[in-house]
Amino acid sequence: MTGQLVLNLPVRVDFSADSFVEGRANAAAIAALSKWQDWPRAVMALVGPGGSGKSHLAAIWARQTGAGITDAAGLEACLATLLSGQCLLVEDVDGGVADDALFHAINRAAEGDIPALLLTGRTLPALWKASLPDLVSRLRALPHADLSEPDDELLTRLLQKQFRDRGAPLRPGVIEYLLPRMERSVSAIRILVDRMDKLALAKQTPVTRSIARAALDELPEDGDPE
Repeated sequence: MTGQLVLNLPVRVDFSADSFVEGRANAAAIAALSKWQDWPRAVMALVGPGGSGKSHLAAIWARQTGAGITDAAGLEACLATLLSGQCLLVEDVDGGVADDALFHAINRAAEGDIPALLLTGRTLPALWKASLPDLVSRLRALPHADLSEPDDELLTRLLQKQFRDRGAPLRPGVIEYLLPRMERSVSAIRILVDRMDKLALAKQTPVTRSIARAALDELPEDGDPE
């Protein structure tokens, strides 16, 4: 029998608080966001590499605080409709944002009109693009909570979550086989698990060590997963 047709069905992404995987790599960020009422000038940056859980953790914070949510491109329009007294989450600020809009948001937070302003990005706020001198100085002084790369315990739990999200049956020993051989970054996990899931579907089998080996062998051909 030939390989089964693999459909590119959307992966269910669970951003609930119950599904968030906690570990040493994100403990400090979790603590910082839980104390949002104490942020200096009511602003905090959540910083970490792609796939490190920024959007998930930020989404949990937004639900808990009733915050408005926007990406950097939509910030100006969001500020025009944001209610006074409502928190605000702005995602991917380091991807580019209008200086005037970001400066206005930071000022509204400092004045108390926005009780808490959470900004996310992959790099430190001091490295974010800005041309207004006052904004540059604000970003350099902005407090930030960092999400670091995971240890073995967190990698294991993240791999398990990725397989659960896909409904992919997993044979014992696969994760233990992967840990010393895979790229140790959260962003790489999504690529690797997706490949294993598709290989397993095509062969109509659970994810096994042989599936894992085949997926790992393909990685160098594709270059940077980002």
